Amino acid sequence: MASTNDLKNGMVLKLEGGQLWSVVEFQHVKPGKGPAFVRTKLKNVLSGKVVDKTFNAGVKVETANVDKRGMQFSYMDGDYFVFMDMDTYDQLHIDRKTVGDAANFLIEGFEAVVAQNEGQVLYVELPAAVELTIQHTEPGVQGDRSTGGSKPATLETGYEIQVPLFITTGEKIKVDTRTGDYLGRVNS
Repeated sequence: MASTNDLKNGMVLKLEGGQLWSVVEFQHVKPGKGPAFVRTKLKNVLSGKVVDKTFNAGVKVETANVDKRGMQFSYMDGDYFVFMDMDTYDQLHIDRKTVGDAANFLIEGFEAVVAQNEGQVLYVELPAAVELTIQHTEPGVQGDRSTGGSKPATLETGYEIQVPLFITTGEKIKVDTRTGDYLGRVNS
């Protein structure tokens, strides 16, 4: 249990029938008249839905114990991604739905943060940017500017992104895992 006065960004609360909500932002408000309150923006940990919720100041809220640990992606087992805890070497099978969009950027050996609550995997979080190799892209035609200077490229994970015309097959690039945007070449 914690007081609404102790809320911090990233804290996970257990509200309304055991649902887990992560605090995205909060603001303590002390109006000239009436009691103080806390205005929050909460994100449902499982569904990703974001809602605004207001609490009276000093009210007790139940916090959830979320265990976040670095794990390494080992291999695919059917529809499951197998992650290994680097400390205990325990393996954890996580289904594709829980991995979500992170699946577009995962290759064997990548490390990710796996968040769990009471043994249930909540989500898999990748670093903000990862380095991947271009598996295939058409050669860029120098005079072709109708696409704004970009072309489709398939990453080694099979995911397709837009890259600048000068990028070639086999090059290593940096990709933003939140948006899927090209961030730049990796100098080797």
